[in-house]
Amino acid sequence: MPVDDSTANQGPDAEAKEPFVEDGRADMVLDFVIDVLATMGMDCTVDLLEPDEDDPPEEIRLEIEGDDGRFVIGKRGATLAALQFLANRVVNRPGKRRRHVIIDAQGYRARREEDLATLARELGKKAVDEGKIITFDPMSPQDRRVVHLALAKFAGVVTKSDGEGEQRRVQIIPVRR
Repeated sequence: MPVDDSTANQGPDAEAKEPFVEDGRADMVLDFVIDVLATMGMDCTVDLLEPDEDDPPEEIRLEIEGDDGRFVIGKRGATLAALQFLANRVVNRPGKRRRHVIIDAQGYRARREEDLATLARELGKKAVDEGKIITFDPMSPQDRRVVHLALAKFAGVVTKSDGEGEQRRVQIIPVRR
């Protein structure tokens, strides 16, 4: 009997082209986050958000609200980032299509991203005006992405990440026309 090997050599991107099918992992990560916060003694609620039209269907967004929300955020978002990391580890197991979990608490992440994008645009203007490279302090991959996207269509500059690991930082480089 002939074997159909038309899908054998499609590589890791082949699965990304298949239509998304809800797999129950959104509910699983919601339960996980609720359990972690309850174990921590936090007075919070966790909501699973409906995806926006421009969100990838694989994305899982959670919003935490409540009296202890600021403790969930932690210093400079460290506790929130750790919770998000753990949630992604729980949801993404080998052999399954990758799901990306984004957790926000009391709008912190949205505010931070907007503030960072505004700062990036201001520094982009400064780089153009002064003709000098501007380098940010080391940032998380998520923060670097916000800066790159904020300046992607900004005339007169390009951005580049430089460094290794925890010391990776974004550079805003003016370009001559």
